[in-house]
Amino acid sequence: MKVMYLTIELIIGFFLLFIIVKFVGKKIINQITPFTFISSIVLGELLGNALYDRQIGAFYMIYSMALWGILLFLVEYLGQKFLAFRGIFEGKPSALIKNGIVDREELRKNRMNLNQLQSLLRQSETFSIREVAFCYLEANGSISILKKMKYQKTTQEDFNMPIKSVYVPVTLIRDGKVLWDELNDLGFDESWLKIQLTSQGISDFKNVFIAEWLENDCLFVQTY
Repeated sequence: MKVMYLTIELIIGFFLLFIIVKFVGKKIINQITPFTFISSIVLGELLGNALYDRQIGAFYMIYSMALWGILLFLVEYLGQKFLAFRGIFEGKPSALIKNGIVDREELRKNRMNLNQLQSLLRQSETFSIREVAFCYLEANGSISILKKMKYQKTTQEDFNMPIKSVYVPVTLIRDGKVLWDELNDLGFDESWLKIQLTSQGISDFKNVFIAEWLENDCLFVQTY
């Protein structure tokens, strides 16, 4: 008997999920916003709890999932009709880098640090902050990057240019602290670093937000 009830509830739950996803839209699958992410989790919990709690019958499972689906659809509908409502539930992108400058205040607001920003950039095939003109943190936690003109993709084959070696940029100073291991691995010392900073009008390591070295290019420095 229990197997029969479980089979019936599984079939009902399967088609309810299918209908709700079709009804609400593909956003709940892609989890474009924090709201849709949480909504999909709650929807799964509603179905899972109903299946394995014998005190909850098929009627209550249908009712709870249908009500949740209607609420999701209502939120999506209001978000399409009213811009203010959309901003509340979907959130807005945050500009972490503007005109090549890291916005420390936006990092703080989004509870991010420089390491996390660099990690997200590397996951987007951008290994140096110097390449980025604008970087936006989207509502779903991903980043969108607009590179500076000279770093935008044009293949060397298009111009019959010789292939050059590729180097990985190395962070030498982060948040005012020198990364001595990275500096030593490159074969440089403190005197060399001071000369590089002095040439850019910087007298103290503590004034540097980030300093990044790239072979065959100058030391990229952003101060506080």
